[in-house]
Amino acid sequence: MEGVAFVVGGVNRLAGRGGRGVLSCRRGREVGSRRRVIVAEAEAGVAQTEKDIVVNGLPADAAQDVVLADGPKLLARPEPVGQARSEVVHVAGDSDPSLMDSMHKRLDAMKKQPVSIVVVGASGDLAKKKTFPAIFSLFYHDLLPEDFVVYGYARSKMTQEEFRELIMSTLTCRVIDGRKCSEKMDEFLPRCHYVSGKYDVSSDFSALNKELAMFESSKEVSNRLFYLAVPPSVFQKAASNINLAARSPKGYTRVVVEKPFGKDAESYRELRAALSSILSEEETYRIDHYLGKELVQNLMSLRFANSIFEPIWNRNYIQSVQIVFKENFGVEGRAGYFDGVGIIRDIMQNHLLQVLALVAMEPPVSLHAEDIRNEKVKLLRSMEKLTKDSFVIGQYQGKGEGQPGYREDEGVAPRSKTPTFAACVLGIRNQRWEGVPFMMKAGKALDERKAEIRIVFKPAAGSIFSVPNTIKNNELVIKIQPDESIYMRIANKVPGLTSRMEEGRLNMFYREAWEESKDIPDAYERLILDVLNGEKSLFIRDDELEVAWDIFSDAIHELEEDPNVEPESYKYGTRGPVGADHLAARHGSRWSEL
Repeated sequence: MEGVAFVVGGVNRLAGRGGRGVLSCRRGREVGSRRRVIVAEAEAGVAQTEKDIVVNGLPADAAQDVVLADGPKLLARPEPVGQARSEVVHVAGDSDPSLMDSMHKRLDAMKKQPVSIVVVGASGDLAKKKTFPAIFSLFYHDLLPEDFVVYGYARSKMTQEEFRELIMSTLTCRVIDGRKCSEKMDEFLPRCHYVSGKYDVSSDFSALNKELAMFESSKEVSNRLFYLAVPPSVFQKAASNINLAARSPKGYTRVVVEKPFGKDAESYRELRAALSSILSEEETYRIDHYLGKELVQNLMSLRFANSIFEPIWNRNYIQSVQIVFKENFGVEGRAGYFDGVGIIRDIMQNHLLQVLALVAMEPPVSLHAEDIRNEKVKLLRSMEKLTKDSFVIGQYQGKGEGQPGYREDEGVAPRSKTPTFAACVLGIRNQRWEGVPFMMKAGKALDERKAEIRIVFKPAAGSIFSVPNTIKNNELVIKIQPDESIYMRIANKVPGLTSRMEEGRLNMFYREAWEESKDIPDAYERLILDVLNGEKSLFIRDDELEVAWDIFSDAIHELEEDPNVEPESYKYGTRGPVGADHLAARHGSRWSEL
């Protein structure tokens, strides 16, 4: 074979001369309880071979039915961890619509149904910076229903004109097709309206309901999407008044809730009980915008659509998994919120843990939302609970030149122990991952801005090469932001007459590989579109969040309540506390960015 098929994000990319060596399958005749499938190597001129696979009568627990992004189902026998999996072949069927067809049908159906989008907390930063720009971008790309209206609801007093000016000041266009942005804005703004009201007054929501009813009066069906861009202290009040006074009388009601979802396991259970008495699980969309990022969405395609990864995606070949989030700026105006939360609650317990779940979970039986979320919950339940000894925490000090220390920021208590940096090591007790350290690190005011996943492989056993210490283990690096990319770090012979070895990279930069990468949607665009489509795979289920809090809660309380725990100081603009390196060393590892 002269080429390799590599699937990323549902797109089949060929590497190799002329794209040769891609396997194709066609249906053969049935023989008793077996179906004979002819597997031929396309265009390669290799003799055809016939292989039998069990189809009829296959035990339910011995087969997996996986729908890939670009078409038919795959049938495969699962094998023990560390062993090669049985041959995977296409089982064609006229009744198996491709995911792409399903998405188009769902999108077409959604666009024919009128919808009222209500942004509760419309005058806040989240609405201005993320929610309204995302809604406009969906409109710009013709991804909203043909008949829609946008309502802002907040306590601030504003006229309709002032509200539209506020929205217009936040809008931008990712123009790649030549259409004029100003023309689309002129079409969008007349659909935007504003109602002022309090979050805890049901009569104010009744006034909102009357406004919505005027838009919906001539429609047989009208759906309502409420986006709660408000602090968690008013989640319950706003949701309760939506339920009492502003539900759709002739369509769905969907409510998007932003993190934080409580401060620990106990407070989350209280919030969950309160919201579940008001909204059903089907109506509730708990948003974690990290799940909408392009490279995070691609994790399942990378893992399960490429046969090269599954046989080595386990403790037999992987030495450690590292998930890193770094910002090169401080709290900058968010101190009032951040000082009561800290980096563990703000980043690690939600964003990074969600990424970890997608990296480590078992293959779902399909791409349906519940199948994916079931596997994430199973993975989280197999994780060991963290303690304070699992962590190293830090807090940045000022460096002058407009880089104040954390405690110097307005809104931060003078003796605050809130961590602005944290590193921890998590363990998973299952057959695939037992003994593999999952290392997390997140911090503010560090030396660079990035978010990435590193799969660090074990050294080659019995190597016949004298590899210098400067060459590190093989790594698969998934760079979430900035400059989205996927690359492999490998040892490679330097061209020439010597046998000198150096580290090389197999790179796939998104901006070079795909024309579409110039127009990668913001995470909020993807997530709001999924809410409109009723697609919940990128949203967090109630039991999933409960297990996530159970993993972190004990450690958070120990770190906050132990008087002997002090965050380690680090200078603004550096790598962070040295203690993070010692933590990695205790687990026989090191941070790969070193």
